[in-house]
Amino acid sequence: MTPSKTLDGNSHDSGPLFFRDRDWHPAAYTPGYKTSMTRAPHRALVALSSTLSEQTGPAFGHDMIGERDNNLIVNFTGQPAIGERIIMHGRVLDENGRGIPDVLVEIWQANAGGRYRHKKDGYLAPLDPNFGGCGRTISGPDGSYEFLTVRPGAYPWPNHVNNWRPMHIHVSVFGTGFGQRLITQMYFEGDPLIAKCPIVNTIGQQKAIEALVAPLDMNRAIPMDCLAYRFDIVLRGRRQSFFENRKEGM
Repeated sequence: MTPSKTLDGNSHDSGPLFFRDRDWHPAAYTPGYKTSMTRAPHRALVALSSTLSEQTGPAFGHDMIGERDNNLIVNFTGQPAIGERIIMHGRVLDENGRGIPDVLVEIWQANAGGRYRHKKDGYLAPLDPNFGGCGRTISGPDGSYEFLTVRPGAYPWPNHVNNWRPMHIHVSVFGTGFGQRLITQMYFEGDPLIAKCPIVNTIGQQKAIEALVAPLDMNRAIPMDCLAYRFDIVLRGRRQSFFENRKEGM
C-alpha cells in the first residue's frame, strides 16, 4: 500500500501504486505543432523536487471568491454576454475517484465568436462588450465545481496554412499553494475540429484525448435556458487528465 498526499493536504492510504503510462503524454518535439520546434528541450530532463515554500504557500484566500465569479455570463459588466449559454460542471478527483474539496478552479476562454479579450488577439471576430472570459470557484466537499458561461467559438491560429482551434475552455487547478498548479483544456463532445487540431494530435493515446472531451449532460441542462457539459479533473493515476504544465499530475 502506498500513502499519498492529495490537494487537500492530507495523507491517504491510496492502495497499490499507480504506475504512470509514459505514452499518455506527447513528445516534447512534435513538428505538427509548430511552436514545439523551438520550445522542445534538446537535453535530458532533470526532475526537481518541490521546495517547502511551493508546498506550503502562498495560499489563495477563499474569502476572495465573489458571488458572481463562477458566472461568466454576467461577471464582467453585470449585463448578459452573447452566445449559447452552457453549464460546465464536474468534480476534482484523486486517482481512486475520491472528491477533493477546497480546490481553486479557474477557467478562461474565448467568447462565442472565438475571440479572447486580449490585446494580442487580432482575430476578425468582434469582442463582446459584456464578456470578460474568465472565472473561478472553489470545489465543494465532494470535489464538485460549476461554471455558467457561453460556449466559446473556434478560431484560426498561425500554426500552418489553415489550422483552427476547436472550441475549448482552459482550466487551472491550484493545491494548497500557488506552486501547486495544473493546467489543462476542456473540449466539447461532437466537435469535428478536435480530430484536426495539431495540439490535440500531439497526444498519442485516444483515451487521453477522450479524457479532455466533455460529454453533453442533459440531466444537468436547464430547459429553455442552457445545455450542460460534464468535465471531471483527475489529478493522478491511470485515468489522470492530461496536464499541459505538469505531466505527473499533483
